[in-house]
Formats: sequence, structure tokens, C-alpha cells
Amino acid sequence: MKKNILTVTFLVAFSLSGIACTNFLVGKKASADGSTMISYSADSYWLYGALYHYPRASYGKEAMLKVYDWDSGNYLGEIRQAAQTCNVVGNMNEYQVSIGETTFGGRHELVDTTGIIDYGSLIYIALQRSKSAREAIKIMTSLVDEYGYCSEGESFSIADPNEVWIMEMVGKGAGSKGAVWAAIRIPEDCVSAHANQARITKIPFGDKQNCMYSRDVVDFARKKGYFYGKDSDFSFSDSYNPLDYEGLRFCEARVWAFFNALNPKIGDKFYSYINADTRERMPLYIKPDSLVTINKMKNLMRNHYEDTPLDMTTGAGSGPFGTPFRYSPLTYKVDRVAYFHERPIATQQTGFTFVAQMRNWLPNEIGGILWFGVDDASTGIYVPMYCCLNIVPPCFNGKTANLFEFSWNSAFWVNNWVASMVYNRWSVLYPELQKQQNDWDIKFEFDVKGKDNEALAMIKRGDSAKDIVQMLTQFSYEQAQFATSAWKQLGEKFMIKYLDGVMKGVDDEGIFLQNSKHIPQKIIRDGYPENYSRKEFVQPDKNRFRVKTQKEMEDRW
Repeated sequence: MKKNILTVTFLVAFSLSGIACTNFLVGKKASADGSTMISYSADSYWLYGALYHYPRASYGKEAMLKVYDWDSGNYLGEIRQAAQTCNVVGNMNEYQVSIGETTFGGRHELVDTTGIIDYGSLIYIALQRSKSAREAIKIMTSLVDEYGYCSEGESFSIADPNEVWIMEMVGKGAGSKGAVWAAIRIPEDCVSAHANQARITKIPFGDKQNCMYSRDVVDFARKKGYFYGKDSDFSFSDSYNPLDYEGLRFCEARVWAFFNALNPKIGDKFYSYINADTRERMPLYIKPDSLVTINKMKNLMRNHYEDTPLDMTTGAGSGPFGTPFRYSPLTYKVDRVAYFHERPIATQQTGFTFVAQMRNWLPNEIGGILWFGVDDASTGIYVPMYCCLNIVPPCFNGKTANLFEFSWNSAFWVNNWVASMVYNRWSVLYPELQKQQNDWDIKFEFDVKGKDNEALAMIKRGDSAKDIVQMLTQFSYEQAQFATSAWKQLGEKFMIKYLDGVMKGVDDEGIFLQNSKHIPQKIIRDGYPENYSRKEFVQPDKNRFRVKTQKEMEDRW
């Protein structure tokens, strides 16, 4: 979601927004199966994780659509409704068009508080009206031209089964309708990413097939005094969202982690860049060393810089059990000097997260899968939601609970409950959770192939589209409920097994060792890791916690 637009109030901004949201993008020739993919984590302390659903509908000529700000829920105004809208499941519609976002903020004077369209409404209105990524871009830019854009600077991932685009947009200031924007198609054999920092630099103005932009994208920058050079030297990011240290370390570093995982040579080259030691910008997109699978994408969304110099499972903040969890805000002061915590890809304040997979060799109702999860991606499950879904599973329904109402039927609350236990004893509990994740990832991949084939067989024998949709809806519905139930059971196991900071023993099959009276037959008290005890308890004062010998006591007496 949002990166605050005022650098001068960055410490306050971090406490409110947390520098949020991460998107990864994969072209169809960069993926293992030929699908296009985009991912998204909607990171916000005030967002309840739910799966949105907008059913297909028809409207009369005079119909109007009320627009509400996605972040605050405040009413913004009305716009003309489309005659026909698409079925939308989360951030994917029935034509496999998918959209994600990250907010980069940019120059504060360019926010138009009088506009009617905010960035969230822009996404979901476009999804209801578009049949391709290119059409979505045209609809989004036309909407802000007509009604005004009232959000901060935004990067959008926009994809369909054949194309993947990045579009970056920023308003023109109070009372000025429209926006300045640029959109670039990611080559089919490449991957890209954005994470709260504008990433489009030079615009290939002559490449009309793979680039779109507002007519005044350069002239407006000149008018505002952001740029004075030739068109060929113009950089969207440098003009509308100049880099600062926070943009490098908290935002570009997440892009670097993605690139580093898929092409370590790129990671090695640009490590100095995210440390602010060199100025050369990372490329907008790169070629991966190997093709990207759907489960690889899920695991990349679970990343905390493990096995890199930024690894969050080490250092003082990780505590005795190597947790990547850090309390906010990201920046803090000691003796009036500013310091920071790393900002990882996976983070505790995630509302919902997804990996959208679009497959052009299948009919749309089968080809589009939104792998959907709630809360922190590193401690949850991505569940397959087919884009033809016509009923939202209760565990993902926004009506089941909210941020002020706990429910055991809510995947959001169940996942948060489990995560809260795991954070405190990461090195002990997370391997067990991760095994469950991997098992579910493998299971879902297998089950989806089976449902794909079942749906194709139904088409071949002439079954109705309604029956196919119902079958795929039922599958998605059941998997969401099964996964939530499994995570609740995992949490119950953790509660029992690790009660009071010790561990109850289990046999080779994981069954608790107990007698007929339910008395544990084995209790393990591992304590703190030796390295942690040495550093935190012994080294500061070797005699503070040292057990005195009998002779020492007698000598003192």
C-alpha cells in the first residue's frame, strides 16, 4: 500500500505506513510452464485480509457508480457505470486480467485531493471493465483524465495471459484532472519487480508496441522544474520520485532480493547500489538464470533476505531464536542519531497476498488462478482461487470478522494467531510450519492439474459453462476451508507442544508421548542457544549469572 510522500516526515510516515507492498512480475517465457505471473502483498496495519468479489453484472444507461477510497472507506463521488462488468475475484477478472500495486508517493505537491478516483478504486474498476492488460491501462488512464486522480504516486503491475506491464502514475496537483504516467511492457523472457519506489527511468518513446505514456509526461516535469534536459535523457523516477536512502534500503532492496534470487550476478553487481555506495540504477527487468515455477514465486514472496548480507534471521533484532520479525517503526533514534531495521518482502502487517497465474493455453475460466493468502506470506498458505469463482469461501469473506472482531472461522485471524506463536520461537517452530507450507504447495499443484483436466473433460463432453464454474468454485471453496482448518490445527499443536517455553516429547510419527492419565512422558527444556547465552548473558558481566561453587560460598562465609 503506501509509502508516505513527505521525506521530511519520514520517521512519522514509517510508524503509520510501514513502507508497504511488494510486486513481482514474470513474463510467459521466463516461467516454467509458459504462464504469466504477478505477485502482490497488501501490507498495512489497518487492512483486514479478505478476498474481494465483484460478480458480473449489467447496468442501464443512466447507472452511476459510487466511489469509495480503498484505504479509508471515505466517499469520493460518482462516475458513470459501465453497461457490462466482468466477474472479479480478488485482483483477477474472468479474462485473466490481473492488477497489483505499490505506492511510491513521489512529490507531495502533485496529490490532487479533489479527484474522485483513488488507486484502489482504479484497480477494481479497471478489472471490472477490461479484457486485456492493454485495455486496462487505457481504462485506468482515461478514468483519471475524466474524474481526477486523488492518490499519491503509484506503480501498477498489469498482466493478462500474454503480456505483463508496469505502469507508473502520479497526479498533477490540487484541482488538476488527469495524471502523468508511463507504462512499459516487460519482455516475455524477463522478470521485473517494484516495491514502493518508482522504477521506470528512461522511456523508450519510439517503441509504441511496448511503451505507452501520457503526452505531457516530459513537458509537465519541465513545467514544474523537475527536469530541464532533452527528451532522450528524461527519467520518470528521477523526475517524479527522486531516490533517497529510504527508497534504496527499504524499497529497492526488496527488488534486489528478487533479482538476486533469480540471477545472482545481478545481485552481486547491485549490492553496492542498495547500500548507497554507487549510483547506477538497477535495470527495470532482467533475465532469470532458470525458469520460474509457481511455487518458486510463492517462496520468493516469503523472503526475509535469508542467506544474504541483509539476512534478518541474524543480529540483535533476531533475538535468541533467529526471528525475522521486527517491531515498527522501521526507523528509530538513539542519542539523536537515526537507525533502521531492514524491511523484508514478507512482513507481519500483510492484510492479504497473492500470486496471480495466467495461462493462455486454457480457457479463461480454467486458466486464471489467484493463489491467495492472508497475513504474512512467510507463515501462511497460498490457496488456489479460480478466476471464475462465484462464491467467496467464508474464511476469506470480509464479513466473517474484522480488525476489531476475532473469529476462529476467519483465515486472517487464524493465520495471525499461528504467526504470533512462530515469531517468538522462529528457529524452533518455523521448520515445522515450513514443512506444512511445502506439503500444501505440492498438494495444491497436484490438485490443480487434476481440476484443470476435469474441467477440460467437461468442456469436451459438452457440459454447460455453469456446471464447470460450479465445479471449480466448489474446489476453491473447499480448499480455502480445508487450509484454514489445517492451520488452526497447526496452531493448536504448537500451543500444546510448546506450552510455557518447553517442548513436549513426541514419537517418530509425531504423536505426543503420554500415559493413560495424559501426563507427559518427556519434557524437553532446550533453553537458549549457547551462542546467544554467551553473548547476552555471559559476556556483558561474566559473574552476573555464574553459578558459584560450594568452595566460593564457603570462602565468602
